[in-house]
Amino acid sequence: MTSRAAPAEAAALPSKAVGAVRAGLVAFPFLCPLVAGPSVQAWQLLATWVCLAAMLLAIPSAMPARGIWAWLGAGAAAVVLFSSPHAGAAAWLPPVVVLAAMAAAACVGAGMVRGGPGTSGVLAVGVLVAGLVSAVLGLLQYYGLAEPLVPWTTTPALGQAYGNLRQRNQFATLISMALVAALWIYAAQPSARIRRWLVAAALLLLVAAAASTSRTGLLQLLSIVGVAAFIARRERRGAAPDGAAGAPPFSLPPPLVLLAMVPVYFAIAWLLPQLAAGEVEGMMQRLQEGAPGDHTRMILWRNVLSLIAAHPLAGWGWGELAFAHYSTLYDGPRFPEILDNAHNLPLHLAVEMGIPVSVLVCGGFLWMVLAAGPWRERDSARLMAWGMLGAIALHSLLEYPLWYGPFQLVFGLCLGMLWPARGGGGPASMRERLKKKARWLAPPVLSSVAAAMLMAVVGYATWDYIRISQIYLARDERLPAYEDGTLAKARKSWLFARQVDFAELTLTAITQDNAAAMHSLAERTLHFSPEPRVIVKLIESAELMGRGEEAREQAERFRIAFPAEYGRWLKGLPVEGQAP
Repeated sequence: MTSRAAPAEAAALPSKAVGAVRAGLVAFPFLCPLVAGPSVQAWQLLATWVCLAAMLLAIPSAMPARGIWAWLGAGAAAVVLFSSPHAGAAAWLPPVVVLAAMAAAACVGAGMVRGGPGTSGVLAVGVLVAGLVSAVLGLLQYYGLAEPLVPWTTTPALGQAYGNLRQRNQFATLISMALVAALWIYAAQPSARIRRWLVAAALLLLVAAAASTSRTGLLQLLSIVGVAAFIARRERRGAAPDGAAGAPPFSLPPPLVLLAMVPVYFAIAWLLPQLAAGEVEGMMQRLQEGAPGDHTRMILWRNVLSLIAAHPLAGWGWGELAFAHYSTLYDGPRFPEILDNAHNLPLHLAVEMGIPVSVLVCGGFLWMVLAAGPWRERDSARLMAWGMLGAIALHSLLEYPLWYGPFQLVFGLCLGMLWPARGGGGPASMRERLKKKARWLAPPVLSSVAAAMLMAVVGYATWDYIRISQIYLARDERLPAYEDGTLAKARKSWLFARQVDFAELTLTAITQDNAAAMHSLAERTLHFSPEPRVIVKLIESAELMGRGEEAREQAERFRIAFPAEYGRWLKGLPVEGQAP
């Protein structure tokens, strides 16, 4: 008996190890603790691309539907055509590479859905692991207990929970996707013991969702619970009476159990602040008070709508929203911070590339969704993908998760799972899909080439980013080769040229001799980051050049956009932090 079982066990171990590695590639981008240099998300994005390249080698890829290629291609073309003229390739190249990476992720996702439940489960396990680890980190942060884990995580103020994602809404979206994954695994798992563990995992996720104090997360939770309860009820209504032969299993928990998650969430949200050592802002308080002062999304969106009305057809240019917000004087209330994203994907595309492009991109996606008919879906893996895609889409209507690598990865994987090339997905039986799998799988050599190209991009971007980041470090912290002449060496970068321009502007004192050059640099940098340090340099250089009227106009815009910093500037005080 032992000799018979040994080969099976030996075969199972590599399979489990491979599955664990694949799931780890999905989870790691959400858990990556690396943060350095001028961009908070740069290392996270590079880590995501490394994981994606490994997925291309570890998971058999397949072709997504032509509509996915066309949709992503249209988005890339729009970015290039409507890119800011003030930054060159540095403005349009990063988003084009992001869209290309999403296309590669869609190929992996299409391969997942054709590989059966064992392969598509990689996404569920990876997201669930990332969610559970992040939930533990978030709760430690919430209660001020994360200090021993630095630098593997951060230590925000007491009552803040966001894991390694550094934004509570991103943290809440990960928790929501992990809840979707837990429900899918529960539905597909007949083991009572594992199901009990999943119930405990779901409870931990609810606690983390409440600790995030994210209203976006609450909307996602209500949506997930409502849809899951509907599906569970549909399962039971479709079952044969008295357990007759052929009856489908009751895979999801009963609808009332699922709906009970909502009052449990609110009970946890009330309890968590009571257990904190100091006074913290709880979810109930956030729901009662809303956003502070003029920081509401209604004011933000009203400003964005005014900007859209000014340039409705071609927009202000990709990457130009921050400059447009700074340079526009509104009739009503003004959002008080640097506004570089509309916190709503359709509005953001409209303000930067025009209403026609927004309608084309968002309308095209909506058309694909309606044509797919998710309300008719019965395949469990695709239902999971719809749930995760829905969480990201809902978040995209309130913020910008698709600007961050981990969510780009999951979004691309879901695109491939939901829209594989014709003949291998959809409601067809698994046997029929497997028969056609060989026809629709991408040749291994193509996956290898794509992985190699992606790693080449990562290698160059990593080297270039490390190089330009030296400007933002103290001299004794820099690499030996960059201790002297750092700025001159970093000027050779074209991928991060805007960050180099910003550093040069803030590090250089303006004199009569360099006023013209610094004025040109300040004008260019103002389109990248219209913040007080840049505005002051523009005003000072304009005054030295004898452009008094321009200096007065910029000073007035400065006063309106940043009244507190303007007051400090008038008193001769530093306007903002320390220059790099």
